[in-house]
Amino acid sequence: MIYDVVVIGAGPAGLAAGLYASRSRLKTLIVEKEKAGGQIAKTAEVANYPGSIENATGPTLIARMVEQVDEFGAERVIDTIKEVELEGNIKVIKGEKGEYQAKTVIIATGANPRPIGCPGEKELTGRGVSYCATCDAAFFEDMEVYVVGGGDTAVEEGMYLTKFARKVTIIHRRDELRAAKSIQEKAFNNDKIEFMWDTVVEEIKGDGIVESMVVRNVKTGEIKEIFADEEDGTFGIFPFIGFIPATDLFEGKVEMKDGYIVTDEEMRTNIPGVFAAGDVRVKSLRQVVTATADGAIAAVQAEKYINETFND
Repeated sequence: MIYDVVVIGAGPAGLAAGLYASRSRLKTLIVEKEKAGGQIAKTAEVANYPGSIENATGPTLIARMVEQVDEFGAERVIDTIKEVELEGNIKVIKGEKGEYQAKTVIIATGANPRPIGCPGEKELTGRGVSYCATCDAAFFEDMEVYVVGGGDTAVEEGMYLTKFARKVTIIHRRDELRAAKSIQEKAFNNDKIEFMWDTVVEEIKGDGIVESMVVRNVKTGEIKEIFADEEDGTFGIFPFIGFIPATDLFEGKVEMKDGYIVTDEEMRTNIPGVFAAGDVRVKSLRQVVTATADGAIAAVQAEKYINETFND
């Protein structure tokens, strides 16, 4: 079977693309390696998505998107893509479970949390180190947690963590936050939040669970080790220092810049019939609202490309 559109990724961009493509009666397949949702599925509150009210969360928003996609007849499959052949009129997408052919491909693979990159981080991920406050906050009920970062996400997730932890310390390498002023104000007014300025994490230690953390002041060079409270036995470390685009699969296949896929405003890559949408592409704002817009544009342009290429 040759699909009209294969969408790789089922975050907001991929789901929006699938929705618009299938609603246009295009034979559409969405391939996702895990469950649908991407980063937003791990977000506790979605307050800035237009029309998202009544305590909307990432998971509830995604559930509604998935329902719409299914309603319009898009096929969805869970598979890990290993290789892509994007040249020529028919694109070939090779997964662990099967091979998929398509007239057009929409890349919506998103981005993954950037690790601190210090010793002990990888070994203790899931054992005190977490990149998802929504997923793991409850594990640190009435304990201390440390958030690494100073942008919107770091501060917002830090505030969310105060619902569970008895104290949240935000560790930032600079002496002021990069988060929006409105978010900063809320954090500074939160009695449970403290700040550790001009500081980076050098090492995370523990025998099967986080027990201590070595930090360094970037201005004075002072190094100190922070130990878990004796009664707690551990503490949480939540890095929120940006993202790495999930584009390894497309290296050398499409034009990129700093690991992100380059598109025009119509979501077209440099390869005819191949589009990109959402966090995976070069853009100024990575939010749910821009991801869904990207997906919609990509699907409309995919239909236009199909009509021009295959129906003439």
